[in-house]
Amino acid sequence: MESRKPLIAGTWKMHKTCPEAVETARVLAGMTTDVEGADIMIAPPFPALAPVAEALAGSRIGLGSQNLHWEKQGAYTGEVSADMLVSAGCSYVIIGHSERRHIFGETDESVNKKTRAALAAQLTPVLCVGETESERDAGKTFSILDKQVQKGLNNVNLDAASPLIVAYEPVWAIGTGRTATADQAEEAHAHIRRLLAQQLGRNMADTVRILYGGSVKPENIAELMARDDIDGALVGGASLDADTFSRLIHY
Repeated sequence: MESRKPLIAGTWKMHKTCPEAVETARVLAGMTTDVEGADIMIAPPFPALAPVAEALAGSRIGLGSQNLHWEKQGAYTGEVSADMLVSAGCSYVIIGHSERRHIFGETDESVNKKTRAALAAQLTPVLCVGETESERDAGKTFSILDKQVQKGLNNVNLDAASPLIVAYEPVWAIGTGRTATADQAEEAHAHIRRLLAQQLGRNMADTVRILYGGSVKPENIAELMARDDIDGALVGGASLDADTFSRLIHY
């Protein structure tokens, strides 16, 4: 199996003013100077991207955006393009987060357009997939993942140099305090990797990092990370405090 360096990513969602975001980033950068075995990424809100990029300069932490539009420019009030994100200092972008899908109506088709736009701009897309509680209870977890992965990566051409990250986030475990067991998470991750092998080829699938997202905390990350197909975490609430997130990164 290909060796995959873990990625611990934090999304701050709609939290933190610019000064708050800069201070948290500055403190976190100082707490993670010793981290070599994992990559780190934080995704602040749009207004804080450029100042946080400055605060992270020279650190081990990469900068990500929580969303983007698939067009390069145009009359799309309130949207931002991949090139704008790159110019603000981003190297990652989160695409298709469950809150974007379920609150703002994003579809597999729009997720696919955004993924292709990110790759074209040499941003690393973090493609989010996952089932709701009712879908899991109905035994539809794998069929939902099949649809979201296949449609999300439709006509996406990757080579060995192309970055791609997938994040499995069971919707029923996001912000609820519930976490998928390590067995449940590994089962879903292994299924996603099989899907990637079918769509991209085994060699490419073995290089793609698959993150787990859903109430990840310092107390449960080590057990999750011990599993073969779990390559990191997409962290929400626990990433808002620098000390808590640092403890999680140092699992």
